[in-house]
Amino acid sequence: MKAVNNYVIVDKIKNEPTKIAGLIMTEETDTDSRYLRGTVISAGDLVKGIDEGMIVNYDKHAGHGITVVDKLYYVIKIGDIVIVE
Repeated sequence: MKAVNNYVIVDKIKNEPTKIAGLIMTEETDTDSRYLRGTVISAGDLVKGIDEGMIVNYDKHAGHGITVVDKLYYVIKIGDIVIVE
């Protein structure tokens, strides 16, 4: 699987539920966090500075999911990545 142009394929990193004031906050209930983390699987040929295996933070409303061999990946545009760890 190879991304093309300005696209990046990421494998979303699941966040562990956190406890705030006795309430358990999961990804579904955490409305304060705007960004998700993911591992880069493939970067398109026009993407500079991001390589396979890097951890990135991206807008949680960005891109779309794609299933390959029963595994869900996300295809996002380079402009939706805000932090490279």
